[in-house]
Amino acid sequence: MKKIAIVAAVLASVVSLMGCNKKAEAGEFTVEKGKFKVGMEIGYPPMEYFDADGKTPMGFDVEFGKALSEKLGLEVEFIDTAWDGIFAGLETNKYDVVIAAATITPERLESMEFSKPYVGNGQTIVVNAASGYRPVSPKELEGKTVAYQAETTSDIFMEKQAKAGLKFTPAEFDKVLNAYDELKLGRCDAVVSDALVFANYADDPSYVSTWVGDADEYFGVAIRKGNSVLLDKVNAAIDEMKADGTLKKLYLKIFGSDLSDTVK
Repeated sequence: MKKIAIVAAVLASVVSLMGCNKKAEAGEFTVEKGKFKVGMEIGYPPMEYFDADGKTPMGFDVEFGKALSEKLGLEVEFIDTAWDGIFAGLETNKYDVVIAAATITPERLESMEFSKPYVGNGQTIVVNAASGYRPVSPKELEGKTVAYQAETTSDIFMEKQAKAGLKFTPAEFDKVLNAYDELKLGRCDAVVSDALVFANYADDPSYVSTWVGDADEYFGVAIRKGNSVLLDKVNAAIDEMKADGTLKKLYLKIFGSDLSDTVK
């Protein structure tokens, strides 16, 4: 009897371990059946950030992701990921999509799919209100220390300015929040960021936006290369959100302005 009890215990242990190691069932076009896993860098207000509790995701991309998952009939799950590894996580099936103020670029389209754009964006120059410095074009950043988030379209924008002959001192940060903090502390002369990001700081008298570029950048949902089924479903959902006013409501809620014209 003792031997039988031992064998039974061992078998129970093995079954338990097998249960723990069992992978979630994959969906038809998602990593996990019934789930819509969204990778985002939750530190990019007002697009995505944590509420005061430090746990609850907030912002435009969060609201958009929730609405999109509802259209798809899936349960959304947000996965906080550092920006410098966010697209690698997409390739390794860590999540189904990236919704993180990701600009559609030719370079990115070589390695991933992108949905139709869901909002348009441009770059802006922001300065410390107390400084008295008021650049009205990128050329007036000459000789200044300019802060921005690394590996973003703001970074690409400043690289283009440098190639055009602009001389400045770059101050690159992992998060755009840190760039704005640096400006507030007077440790740089200007911040270059997405214009939509400045919406989060517009009510802070410490900051002044002195130049806004054309809205010639477009945010899209990044999807793993080859997942045409999910791409088609996401595009259909975005079309529906435009038609039924869902996107307009989100624009007004987060930005206080209807940005529908930026993605017509």
